[in-house]
Amino acid sequence: MKIILASKSPRRVELLSQMGFAFEQRTVEIPETIDYALPLEQIPMVIAEQKLDAIMPYIEQDTLVISADTLVFIGQEILGKPRDLDEAFQMLRKLSNNTHTVITGVCVWCKGKKVTFFDQTEVRFSELTDYEIMTYLTDDKVLDRAGAYGVQDWIGTVGIASIHGSYTNVMGLPTQKLYEVMRRFGLQADV
Repeated sequence: MKIILASKSPRRVELLSQMGFAFEQRTVEIPETIDYALPLEQIPMVIAEQKLDAIMPYIEQDTLVISADTLVFIGQEILGKPRDLDEAFQMLRKLSNNTHTVITGVCVWCKGKKVTFFDQTEVRFSELTDYEIMTYLTDDKVLDRAGAYGVQDWIGTVGIASIHGSYTNVMGLPTQKLYEVMRRFGLQADV
C-alpha cells in the first residue's frame, strides 16, 4: 500500500523514515485557521483534518495518508510559527523558565476511513538568557517551528529541563501512537 505524508516538515519526514516506512511526500498549501472557541487539544486535530481534506482530491484509493499539525500552548495562549525573528525571540522569552504544552493533531486516512487523534507533551525550559536566545536565532529555521524552537536543536539540548510525554510529539509526530493506528490498517514497518 502506498503511504503519503501530507507535510512539508523535514522532522516529520525524518521520523516517519525512522519508523521504517517508505512513503511519498505531498502537500497542498492551505491557510491554517485557528478556531479559538475549541478546546486546546482539538485545534491541531482540526488543522490536521483540513490539511488531509485539501490533499484528498489528489490521492489514489489504495493509499494511506497522514497529515499533522503541532502547536505550542503556554497557558491558553497559542504559540504557532513565528512571523519573524523578533516574534521568535518574544516566544522564547515566554518559554524561558516556564512549562508549556506541545499538542500534535494527526489525521490518518485509509480505505475510506479516517482516524484523528492527538498527543500532548509537557516541556519545561530552564531560564534562558537573552544572549542564549539570540545565539539560537542566528538563522531563520525557527520560522517553520511552532513555539520558535526545535527540541532536537541546540536550544533544546541546553535549555530543556524536563519533558513529560512523547519526545517525538515535540518534534511534530507522535510516532508510537501513529504506529498503533497504522498497524490497525494492516501496515507493518520494514526495518
